[in-house]
Amino acid sequence: MTTEKALLERSESKCELCSATEDLATYEVPPESNGNVDDSILICNTCREQIENPEKVNINHWRCLNDSMWSQVPAVQVMAWRMLSRLSAEGWPQELLDMLYLDDETLTWAKATGEGQSTEDTIKHIDSNGVTLEAGDTVTLIKDLVVKGANFTAKRGTAVRGISLVADNAEHIEGRVSGQQIVILTKFVKKSN
Repeated sequence: MTTEKALLERSESKCELCSATEDLATYEVPPESNGNVDDSILICNTCREQIENPEKVNINHWRCLNDSMWSQVPAVQVMAWRMLSRLSAEGWPQELLDMLYLDDETLTWAKATGEGQSTEDTIKHIDSNGVTLEAGDTVTLIKDLVVKGANFTAKRGTAVRGISLVADNAEHIEGRVSGQQIVILTKFVKKSN
């Protein structure tokens, strides 16, 4: 049995996202689709066009995800998650996304294309001059800093080599000063060349 015939049977000849019955075709769910039934879904031309061209998205078309997100087919769950993530700023898609449960493997697949990750979600560590800091950089203190609990002052102009970034706080970095590992506020450092 061909993939398309198997998908037609599985979907009862309907788009697996919006239930349309015309202009149906196989859609291989990226990034690692082998063209088999488990990695593909059957969708209509309207869904395909809006998935592939985000600027053409009609938000009301995707209200269909309220039903299709409950599919037991992982590939359908992945595409429902991706579209809800893409539309989450609208309000109701975020509510559906909050209800949608994906097992770890399916969620990893859903996130594999970077869908749902905005630049706002990524924490950036910025120094006093607005330069992005990265792990391993060398920074220079721009102010004398009293180090609480260590009974010393880190002097202005001190170079801190091989910093590490605090993952959940964009204002904090860690580095070794006078043999002590300390947390430093990014607003008190500048990146060294």
